[in-house]
Amino acid sequence: MWETGAKRRLLLAPAFLWLLLFFLLPLGLIVVMSFAERGLYGGVRWTFGLQNYRRALEPLYLWVYGRSFALAAVTTGLCLVISYPVAYYIALRADPRWKHLLLVLSILPFWTSFLLRTYAWMFLLRVEGFVNTTLLALGVIERPISWLLYSNFAVVIGQVYGELPFMILPLYVALERLDVRVIEAAMDLGANRLQVFRRIVLPLTMPGIITGTVLVFIPSVGAFITPDMLGGAKSAMIGTVIQNQFVQRNHPMGSALSVLLIVVVLVLLLLASRAARFASRR
Repeated sequence: MWETGAKRRLLLAPAFLWLLLFFLLPLGLIVVMSFAERGLYGGVRWTFGLQNYRRALEPLYLWVYGRSFALAAVTTGLCLVISYPVAYYIALRADPRWKHLLLVLSILPFWTSFLLRTYAWMFLLRVEGFVNTTLLALGVIERPISWLLYSNFAVVIGQVYGELPFMILPLYVALERLDVRVIEAAMDLGANRLQVFRRIVLPLTMPGIITGTVLVFIPSVGAFITPDMLGGAKSAMIGTVIQNQFVQRNHPMGSALSVLLIVVVLVLLLLASRAARFASRR
């Protein structure tokens, strides 16, 4: 028994060492640095206090946090609305011979750099881009639409495009496990399609919905590439603000903002975990 436990601990040692070096130690450094002060010419002065957290709770930063959570919520909602029919078709309606191909196509954008894909959206949405050029050629508009790029609209479009596979895959897994005979039995008993979806399909796939929501919402809150490139200064999110703080060598302030974001994300993960357990019990 002792030898088995020793072997198990030995096998787990590399994983624990990896977590210690590349997760716990950097996280601990960020937490400690968040209580420090910025040096006169940037960097860190190891004088501890709560001044960074007091500043992080000022209305300006709270507004950025609010915008970040609002855009992340919109992104998650759109991903869910778009992904559910796609996952439903792949899992329950598509020919088995084409399922794997359709799944590969759904994650195909991951084969290209996210930065390049964001640049592509810039070329599509800019004033002289493909969308405006096409609409002008078709006579739909008389002058280019200026708000397609560097706006909340562009940020949401880019976020939805980037995060969509993270919603499709959990929904597909949940729908793939669904017993079709339950649906058939409900329809034989007189339930229409809407009742079957609302009372059977939706509750049974709730764990997949919650998992996809977590996988999309959390990266969307902390995103900085898409808001920076597609949103500009008018649509700055908390990830962009944190990045700018570190670029400006204000490491303590950036660390404090990061710690607050981590705390909020952990609370959301706890709520999602409880919601998933409640859904599985039902």
